[in-house]
Amino acid sequence: MDLLIVMSSLPIIPFLLMYTIVRLRKKDKKNALRLSMDVTTLFLVISVSALFNIMFQVKFGFYLIFLLLLITAGLIGGAQNRWKGKVDGKRLFRAVWRLAFVTMSISYIILTFSGLVRYIFKIM
Repeated sequence: MDLLIVMSSLPIIPFLLMYTIVRLRKKDKKNALRLSMDVTTLFLVISVSALFNIMFQVKFGFYLIFLLLLITAGLIGGAQNRWKGKVDGKRLFRAVWRLAFVTMSISYIILTFSGLVRYIFKIM
């Protein structure tokens, strides 16, 4: 349980750990990066939802992120349906998950720095 808390608090740790393990075993940078992104996304979602809850003093951060992921899946799925006439579930999930990695990474950085600034001004 403590390991999960540390990895959720610092999502760079599972990213680097996974990248190193896959890179050493398979010698494939592209595959290592993709797999590391996929694993880290889960930790980023947990971390960003906790940071959101702390920053805005609410309790629905995880549900908001989940709702945004569902809306994104609906939009991408609708676009897939219009272009190809069918929805490929595997590609849809992969696209939403990788997009979540990018947005959660940016959100993590913004919330972390704004939380630090808020804390510094609070103690002054």
